[in-house]
Amino acid sequence: MAMADTAPAPTQKGPSIILQIAMLAGLTVAALGIGWGAGVYLKSQQPQAPQPPAAQTASQPAIATSGLKLITQDLPPITTNMAAPMDIWVRMDVSLLIEKELPTETAAIVHQDLLAFMRTLKMHQAEGPSGLQHLKADLRERAMLRTDGRVRDVLIRTLVFE
Repeated sequence: MAMADTAPAPTQKGPSIILQIAMLAGLTVAALGIGWGAGVYLKSQQPQAPQPPAAQTASQPAIATSGLKLITQDLPPITTNMAAPMDIWVRMDVSLLIEKELPTETAAIVHQDLLAFMRTLKMHQAEGPSGLQHLKADLRERAMLRTDGRVRDVLIRTLVFE
């Protein structure tokens, strides 16, 4: 028994470190070659992008070339508390994007309608990017209803929840 304890344990030999490094380098080169080949193949199948007309450059916005002359009409700031939670206050500065300036009475009606809408808003309805998009769409719809479609868009200049 003493003899069995003194015998060295058999060691398993694997591939040498040089062989492992060579295999790693070979596989890396193969992966680079396959990636480069796939990129060349995909790029050759991509259609050419159409060139924009010379009349319309990047510095001219699409609205300016469509013949519409839109202006902004600022509304007074809206400051109110929300429906839930009631201790959260909201301040919002908006502008209306219109073709010609609205009468003062119509602008006041739109302002009051947007104020009434903001009082019914709950915090979870305005959270995140999609909540902001839905809020803007609701404001635009209400403004268009009050002005018989004369409002093209509602621009939210400032929106602060406190």
